Amino acid sequence: MSAPAAVTALVALAFAAVHVFGWRMRFLSVEPRSRWLSAAGGVAVAYVFVHLLPELAAHQDEFREAVRTGPFAALEAHVYLIALLGLTMFYGLERMVKETVGPRRRPGDAAAGRPGRPPPAENEHPAPGVFWLHIASYGVYNALVGYLLLHREQPGLRSLLFYAVAMGLHFVVNDRGLEAEHGALYRRYGRWVVAGATLLGWALGAVTEIHRLLIGALFAFLAGGVVLNVLKEELPQERQSRFWAFAAGAAGYAALLLAV
Repeated sequence: MSAPAAVTALVALAFAAVHVFGWRMRFLSVEPRSRWLSAAGGVAVAYVFVHLLPELAAHQDEFREAVRTGPFAALEAHVYLIALLGLTMFYGLERMVKETVGPRRRPGDAAAGRPGRPPPAENEHPAPGVFWLHIASYGVYNALVGYLLLHREQPGLRSLLFYAVAMGLHFVVNDRGLEAEHGALYRRYGRWVVAGATLLGWALGAVTEIHRLLIGALFAFLAGGVVLNVLKEELPQERQSRFWAFAAGAAGYAALLLAV
């Protein structure tokens, strides 16, 4: 049984609220990295590997049947290639952003007397053109998450709950990362764009329905994007991320997914 549309609408509004009001969660904007952000990243990755990818693997035969003729007939891992595409595309966008401003510096680097690290400028953010490209890509990403609220691999309230928790926490991580990258420009414009894109995605899902095979492809693309977006926030040295918090979030959510 599918979850009622009103319930998915409330979840979409909650997702949008993460971006609209995320700037108020100042306790997350600390160095070393907040353990809550690391734990949230672990939850999102656990959802992808324990719940999402196994569901997609179950549909690999459908992909193989759909492309049994043509240039892709010899491929054996269609869903994972689509996930790799999602990861690669977001990695390319992140590299573009980083190359316009250089590596992000930690607060206090200059005060600590570290050689070769001048104090970060207040406006040390990507150029406006890069900003809008970055925000547009996250807008599409959020719209996809909103759309899939109504067209998940597994229908029902339990599936919706797992999806909502994992993606909601993932949005918190993304919101902190976008504000750190773009500062006031994100607070003034970007957060409204990505919040609105989430609601737009839900609205499109409410009035359209696409083929089951395409739903699987969208989830695969989303899986690759989630993995990249979590790891690019956790891995850089300047984040001083909390490994044990990340591991606890991943292990705890994985155990919950496997238990129900």
